[in-house]
Amino acid sequence: MSKLAQQQTGPVFTTFFPISLAAIALFVLVHYGRNRRAAPGKPPKMPRRTFFDFVAIGLFGQIGAQFFGNWGVRLSLASNSALLSLTLPISTAVMAYLILGERMTWVRWASFALALAGVVECSGIDWNSLDMTSPRFMLGNVMLFVSVVASAFYNVYSKHLLRCYSPLQVLLYSYYTVIAVLLPLVLYAEPQGFRNLPHYSASVWAGLALLTVFQYFLSMVIFLNVLTRLDAIQAGLMNYLIPFFGLVAAAIVLHERLTRFMVFGGALVLTSTLLITVYEEHRQGRSKSPVGPTPE
Repeated sequence: MSKLAQQQTGPVFTTFFPISLAAIALFVLVHYGRNRRAAPGKPPKMPRRTFFDFVAIGLFGQIGAQFFGNWGVRLSLASNSALLSLTLPISTAVMAYLILGERMTWVRWASFALALAGVVECSGIDWNSLDMTSPRFMLGNVMLFVSVVASAFYNVYSKHLLRCYSPLQVLLYSYYTVIAVLLPLVLYAEPQGFRNLPHYSASVWAGLALLTVFQYFLSMVIFLNVLTRLDAIQAGLMNYLIPFFGLVAAAIVLHERLTRFMVFGGALVLTSTLLITVYEEHRQGRSKSPVGPTPE
């Protein structure tokens, strides 16, 4: 959708415009929900430290992930992008260890091994066309890697903020920073993005609309809700499901052929996800349950 929108727009506008639309929808939901649930009197003031936390995830998380991702897609190969995106769960695991103190259990190591094996089978990477060292694509590759690391930072640090704020609030407050930084940038570098709004083709509008609804709103809200229930390492591994469902969607919509290796790879990724979520949660639940007879 990003490539589709950038047929007539630039990377800054492609990031700024959908996020702004998503922020408007989030503002309505957060404001309406707060008014319905709020107790009499003024809502508590946000602590200064928390304010800077939201600035950090907006600046180093959202802007780093979305802006550099959209720009890197233009300057690199699709196969390079697909390969670099596979490092997101690994980056998330490292960030979760450093920031949240989460640990890798044997179940998580096994899940990562299964997921990596499966995602290589069904990622759609053209290994013959990979070019990670050419000066022609180096800048794009670096931008894509920065995007991955920034996304991992956002995912992990958001879990820290989700202890006190709802997923809708965390997403909205981080978008405030994105809008504040990108608005002057888009007015300076790509003002034609606004002037050309009436002239965009239907496909460009479709790309912008789908980015707004699915990438910057729905998927983010769902993922942050998942983070309230799982460790960041567990939630991060689910990113390996993206290539598999991409193949399923391509088979249904574009009638592309699914090979046995793709199906097998998808099965491995699904197994790894169930292992790190359902099985590990069940195992942890049993370890926390009381042992021995309960008092009458």
